[in-house]
Amino acid sequence: MRYDQLEHAIRAACDVADDAELLVFGSQSILGSFPDAPISLRASIEVDVQPQNRPEMIDHIDGALGEDSPFHAAHGFYVHGVSIEIATLPDGWLDRTVPVSHPVGTRGNAGRCLEAHDLAASKLVADREKDRQFVTTLLAEGLIDGPVLIERIGMLPADESTRTRLARWVEITVADLRR
Repeated sequence: MRYDQLEHAIRAACDVADDAELLVFGSQSILGSFPDAPISLRASIEVDVQPQNRPEMIDHIDGALGEDSPFHAAHGFYVHGVSIEIATLPDGWLDRTVPVSHPVGTRGNAGRCLEAHDLAASKLVADREKDRQFVTTLLAEGLIDGPVLIERIGMLPADESTRTRLARWVEITVADLRR
């Protein structure tokens, strides 16, 4: 996915939801912080969104713009309307979101993308290999900082053993990357 495609997704989802603001999460929210992120971080063709003010419209977004929709066929990517509640996010994440808004690209609408460290913490708590690889790439490319990520992991609404395990994973990964 490219930044202009993210803008298009925001524009289209806002139109469908009749809302001027979206929460953008999942891997492609990285484009909010890093519009030119490495290709490996932009591999997904899916943008996860929830309308900020009209969350009840997620099914409408999924129907109109989702996987296998005419929008998907026409543009090669799709917009997944889904509740932000499926993501486990560090406390205070909403205050750190990165806005994507442009008078033309989003028609003045805004997508509030997860900040990169919040995204990485959320990816790690999901505990999937593809998510660990995503976070490893963020660390290897210097797009996120290990100590800040460990701080955000400490802010996750997860049990202490999970937070400790994830922080240790970050410490080991950072050490491996320095070799």
